[in-house]
Amino acid sequence: MAFTESEETMLKQLLTAFENGKRLSDLPNVKSTNPYDLYVEVLDTDGESKKAALATLLPYLEEQCAYGVEWDATVADPTCTRVGNMALHKTLPIQSRMRGCLLDDDGKVVRYLDPNDWTSAVRDGSEGQVMVEIPMHYRRFITDGNKRRVMLSEYPLPGYHQVPLMYQSAYQATVQRSTNKLASVRNFTEDYRGGTNDADWDGLAKSELGRPAGGLSLNSSRKYARNRKAGSSEWNALTYDAWKELYWLFVVEYATRNSQAAYNAEPTAEGYKQGGLGAGVTNINGTKWSGFNDSLPFIPCGYTDALGNGTGEVEFTMPAEYDKSGVVVKVPRYRGIENPFGHVWVWVDGVKVRISADVENGGDGLSKIYVCSDPDKYSSTGYDGYHHVGNEARQKSYIKDIIFGEDGDLMAADCQGGSSATYYCDSHSTEIPTSGERIAGLLVGGMGQLGADSGITCSYSGPTESGAFNACCSRICFIPRAKVDA
Repeated sequence: MAFTESEETMLKQLLTAFENGKRLSDLPNVKSTNPYDLYVEVLDTDGESKKAALATLLPYLEEQCAYGVEWDATVADPTCTRVGNMALHKTLPIQSRMRGCLLDDDGKVVRYLDPNDWTSAVRDGSEGQVMVEIPMHYRRFITDGNKRRVMLSEYPLPGYHQVPLMYQSAYQATVQRSTNKLASVRNFTEDYRGGTNDADWDGLAKSELGRPAGGLSLNSSRKYARNRKAGSSEWNALTYDAWKELYWLFVVEYATRNSQAAYNAEPTAEGYKQGGLGAGVTNINGTKWSGFNDSLPFIPCGYTDALGNGTGEVEFTMPAEYDKSGVVVKVPRYRGIENPFGHVWVWVDGVKVRISADVENGGDGLSKIYVCSDPDKYSSTGYDGYHHVGNEARQKSYIKDIIFGEDGDLMAADCQGGSSATYYCDSHSTEIPTSGERIAGLLVGGMGQLGADSGITCSYSGPTESGAFNACCSRICFIPRAKVDA
């Protein structure tokens, strides 16, 4: 089936324009700057000639409407190469639409916060949870031999999958004690006491008022998150998809897989972001931390809020009761999200690891990773609604490679030959049973005493989903649709 005269004219305009470096909005007689609408206009599903012409057009559309990074999986340097429309690497249209807001329990935005400084806003929970809105966008993961590529677009380009609108907590979460609701708030009252809710510490340097809640299990985190809206699975602890989403947004923005690279507020000569998020709250002495407050959270929620929707670091001086020398840590923030790694471990829901004993101990020697993108099917037992995405490394070491695949899975696949300065630069740890098998939950980000082991991809498939220890907490997220396509 041939093109009509108007379709042929449009195709010629598009191809010529792209070859001359123009954007869709520059073209005459084009009804929409959305590539999807253009596909509908030029493609007849029964016309092979139209399909061939569209195949010629698509690389130009991706070149104009997408931006991302690529790297060689065999090369140790964590730095990535920027690809796609280089102008979009300067404007960062998707990351730039991340913004802080107050979200009510029905998932409605009460108001957006001042992009430059949140400190004048009411953040105590009375007007909603303090969240960061991450816009709906489109994403594609590509493996070409040793080359890996992550591409982002505001448009539904062929081969790209939709990343739904979602909200992640700006803070590591506390618990509203009177209602057992997981909360992202800056509130120093007894009702939002963090830690393990020890009232005897109120007024002391190790006070738990205004801090994240520690000692949470994944089961309790899921339950307390769901308590925000009875009968709904829209409120969740940090989901596996949300964890992945934040990491890949960071990687594309900074063109590095090392989230702990030194923070640099200045752009490159070309106008691109450089550096990383800094070391984070990871240089704490474990013995002193345990003696100070039993290894519970100590950074107040909202400590970096003067940075607004921005990225940066804010210094925090440890109390003299921890160390009289005045130890300073730097609290990181990424686009409004405080402590995206470090400080304390964070639970991830929607993923579980079936860890079998080594073959010589009667097991199959595998650690199989199962993930689920439908919160309605989250469960602490069995694998119904979950699908196998690959096998986790069984070594306790630095991550050399991840599963990646078509969905950008972050789980460690190879931990032989990595380091704190190469590949993903973060550590992976696990617990292998001596017999039989176990279902492990997933903790990410690391904690205060892990130093260079920490980072966004730092992971620990250790405790069961009912297990907990003081230095683990939760985040909260809201997914507007209870069911999300895998």
